[in-house]
Amino acid sequence: MRIGEPNTVRSRFLRDLLALAVLAAVYFTAGKFALKLAFVNASATAVWPCTGIALCAFLILGYRAWPAILAGAYLVNLSTAGSVGTSLGIAVGNTLEGVVGYYLVSRFAGGRRAFERAQDVFKFTFLAGIASPAVSATVGVTTLTLAGFANWTIFGSIWSTWWLGDAVGAVVITPFVVLWWENPRLHWSRKQLIELALLFLGLFFTSWIVFGGRFPGALKNYPLEYLCIPFLIWAAFRFGRRQAATAICTLAAIATWGTSHGFGPFARESQNTSLLLLQAFIGIMAVTSMALAAEFAEHKRADEYVRQLAVTDPLTGLANYRRLLDALDSEIKRYERNGRPFAVVLVDLDGLKKINDTHGHLVGTEAICRLANILRIHCRGMDTAARYGGDEFVLVLPETESHAALRVAMSHPSP
Repeated sequence: MRIGEPNTVRSRFLRDLLALAVLAAVYFTAGKFALKLAFVNASATAVWPCTGIALCAFLILGYRAWPAILAGAYLVNLSTAGSVGTSLGIAVGNTLEGVVGYYLVSRFAGGRRAFERAQDVFKFTFLAGIASPAVSATVGVTTLTLAGFANWTIFGSIWSTWWLGDAVGAVVITPFVVLWWENPRLHWSRKQLIELALLFLGLFFTSWIVFGGRFPGALKNYPLEYLCIPFLIWAAFRFGRRQAATAICTLAAIATWGTSHGFGPFARESQNTSLLLLQAFIGIMAVTSMALAAEFAEHKRADEYVRQLAVTDPLTGLANYRRLLDALDSEIKRYERNGRPFAVVLVDLDGLKKINDTHGHLVGTEAICRLANILRIHCRGMDTAARYGGDEFVLVLPETESHAALRVAMSHPSP
C-alpha cells in the first residue's frame, strides 16, 4: 500500500459520508413538507418529491445511496405518524422503490441519459413513474393496514394517492436534478438571457393568475390550466431539456401552492381529490414537455450532423471542396473590403499511386489520413485545411503574407 493511500481512502470515506448525510437531510426536509398535504392518511400524500430525490441519488451515486434514503424515509415517518415498525416498513418500501427504479432505468432507459431521446423519456416514465412507485405504495399501504393505522376499506384510495404522488415526483424532480447535475454551466448570450427571462416571467404570472385565485369565481372550473402549455412548449423548443424541466418544476410549485389553498381549476371540496387532479395534469405536462425537448434536441443533432457531412470530407474530416470554395470566397470579399491579405497553400502527397500498388489501398488511405492530421495539428483556428482531390490538399491562411505562407509550407513535416 502506498503511503498516501490511507489518507486518500479516509478522505473519500468522509466525503461520501457527508454526501449521504446531506442527502438524508434533504430527503427528510422534503418529506416533512410533503406530508403536510397528507389528507387521506397521515403517511400518504399526493405530493411526494422524495421519490425523485431518491432516484436522482441512485442515478448519481449508485447503489451506495440506499442508507441515506432509508434513514431519511424512516425519520420522516417516525416523526410524523405511526410506530417504529410501520416507519421502518415504509422506509424499506421507499428504498426498494428507488433501487428498483434505478435498476430498471439503467437497464432499459439509458440511466442518466434517459432524457436525451424521446423514446427513452417514455421508457423512463413507464419504469420510474409507473412501475417502481407501485412497490412503495404496495409495501407502505400494506404495512399501515396490517398495523391498524389504515382501514382495508380505503386501501385503494390510499394506494392510488401514494402511487400518484410518487409517480409525479419521479417524472418532475428527476430530470430537473439530473440534467442540471450533468451540465450546470450556462452558455447563454444576452439575447437568450432576455428571452429566458421573458419566458419564466410569463410562465410565473400566468401560473399565478390561473392557480392563485385571480380569476373570477364563475371561471373557476374552466380549463384555464392549458394557458400554461405554450410556455412549456416554448421552453422545450427554444432552450432544451434543462429549461423545460425547470419550467415544469416552477409550474408544479406554484400550482401545488394554489391548489392546496383552494385556488385554481382543480380545486374541489376534497383537498386530496384536488391534489390528485393537479398531479395528473402536472405528470402529463412533465412527460410531454420532456419528450418534446428530447425530440427537438435530436432534430438539432441530426441537422448539425447533416451540415457537417455537407462541408466535411468523409475520409479525413477536413473541409471538403464546397467548404473550400466558401472559405476562398469569404477571404476574397474581405480582401476587397479592407485589403487584408490571405494566402493559399497547395499540398500534394507524392507517390500515392506507388504506395497503393506496393502496399495496398489501406496503407495509401492511412497515408492520406496522416497527412490530414498533420495539417489539422499545424493549422490555426482561423485557417481552413481542405481536401479537394484524391491526394491534393489546400490550406487557406487568412491575414498571411506570401513569405509567412512559405514558412508554413516548409514547416509541415512529411507523413
